[in-house]
Amino acid sequence: MVLWGLVLGALLVAILGFLGLPGLLRQRRPQEPPLDKGPVPWLGHAMAFRVNMVEFLRRMQAKHGDVFTVLLGGQYITFVMDPLSFGPILKDTQRRLDFVEYAKELVLKVFGYKPQAEDYHMIHSTSTKHLMGSGLEKLNEVMLDTLSLVMLGPKGRRPSASGWCEDGLFHFCYNTLFKAGYLSLFGHTADAAQDLLEAEELFVEFRRFDVLFPRFVYSVLWPREWRHVGQLQRLFHKVLSVRHNLQKEGVSRWILDMLQQLQAQEVAPAMQDKFNFMMLWASQGNTGPASFWALLFLLKHPDAMRAVKEEATKVLGEASLEATQSFCCDPGVLKHTPVLDSVMEESLRLGASPTLLRAVQVDFNLKMAGGEEYLLRRGDKVALFPYLSVQMDPEIHPEPTTFKYDRFLNPDGTRKVDFRKRGKKIAYYNMPWGAGVSMCPGRHFALSEMKLFILLMVTYFEMEMVDPDAPVPPVDPRRWGFGTTQPSHDVRFRYRLRSAE
Repeated sequence: MVLWGLVLGALLVAILGFLGLPGLLRQRRPQEPPLDKGPVPWLGHAMAFRVNMVEFLRRMQAKHGDVFTVLLGGQYITFVMDPLSFGPILKDTQRRLDFVEYAKELVLKVFGYKPQAEDYHMIHSTSTKHLMGSGLEKLNEVMLDTLSLVMLGPKGRRPSASGWCEDGLFHFCYNTLFKAGYLSLFGHTADAAQDLLEAEELFVEFRRFDVLFPRFVYSVLWPREWRHVGQLQRLFHKVLSVRHNLQKEGVSRWILDMLQQLQAQEVAPAMQDKFNFMMLWASQGNTGPASFWALLFLLKHPDAMRAVKEEATKVLGEASLEATQSFCCDPGVLKHTPVLDSVMEESLRLGASPTLLRAVQVDFNLKMAGGEEYLLRRGDKVALFPYLSVQMDPEIHPEPTTFKYDRFLNPDGTRKVDFRKRGKKIAYYNMPWGAGVSMCPGRHFALSEMKLFILLMVTYFEMEMVDPDAPVPPVDPRRWGFGTTQPSHDVRFRYRLRSAE
């Protein structure tokens, strides 16, 4: 046993030495950004980064300035923190900084889907067709019907439905929007009650996958958790299978159009099932959490709630529900809600923290707005983290940690788009949806989902915090960099339908 211990110990040292070799040998070249390889060979700063990405990047920026390269688990990543210098990265048309290859690696790992060559164009073209313009208007009508089903039940308002209900606000928002979005996009059967039950069961499994998601991406799960992730993946592949979808009605044209194109490319049905899982995650992984932050800020800021309610009354009138009725709302009013638009943009500014990554395909000369030039090395990655460099910049957004519902409104009520840094108008003043080639193609539908949900809540329901003095919970640090953040704990609230008068 002692001999085997010595052998294994020597083998471990050899492996670590081999893995750490790139970190030990790499040196900063002329014109390259400051290089910080961290305390541990190969791992570099990976542990500190994973524990709290925001605090780590704050320390690195204070130490090195607006551009720096760090070693994270064998990968060198250059972070650019000056938003005035984002342009050369986001507008690179020569594919010297590539997003697609990195995305392919990620979706294969997370969803089991092997991307096809035409996927990027397919997803963007079908999203333009079905998630914007007249296609979005039709989908908004479907979403209104499914929100009525989820929030009121299959038979509409019950005569006795005026009593108070209590729930966790995060759970309520995530659960409601997931079920409504799932049924709107992936169809339904003739049995609405059974559809609701299955959607509820699917949400439970979705949340289990969601909780494991950050550590899954970082490959730091325990063996039992790896097995659980595999089981969840297979479950979603089965529930979202093409064969299963054929038994449903009302599958969205967006989903059907993409599946038809995959079939034309002779993509195997099993791979199409995995594609559906990817699209479920892409469409439903952020809208619930984002709506939570928006509703929580409204509940905590009476002036904001009052302004949104006044606008809702203006566009919808005094709405109430009679027995057995469903929600009555023209989704077209979503085009005439500047106050709610500002609330949503401000909530996303505070609650969204995507990381924008590009793979450096060739040595790339980055020209900064201040005149400096940095050489980015081929094989590295370059990253933007707008939450810190844009959304929390006090020069761009004074009092950046404070919720201001009218931050994105001009005095005349129009949308404000003029934000400045160092005296210059800034193009990227809020980036919850990403930017450039990685801009979320479904952002218009996602925003419509959330706005419709908020409008229904403030119009048809009374709401209040169980504990009015409960503070806004901090962000779960494990969620930094993964789209919309989630709270470290839920907050209790109560709600009830307004009485019919």
